[in-house]
Amino acid sequence: MLFVLVLVGIMSTTEGRSTNTFDFPIPLPICTSVVGVKSGDTCFDIAQKFKLSTKLFNSINPNLDCDKLFVGEWICVEGI
Repeated sequence: MLFVLVLVGIMSTTEGRSTNTFDFPIPLPICTSVVGVKSGDTCFDIAQKFKLSTKLFNSINPNLDCDKLFVGEWICVEGI
């Protein structure tokens, strides 16, 4: 019985650990071109205008709050 309790304890503490022994940081894209927000612009409009997928647009603008855009705010529209 004690063996089963110890085994369950070990399994529960190791359950959340990563099995990946190589934890390399994932590089973020680097912004190479920006555009200023104009009156009426939305994130969707800007992404479409520059032919950016939603995934790329969000990755090159990681801290952008699309619900709070303001005129003159710089938005990244190209990244490497």
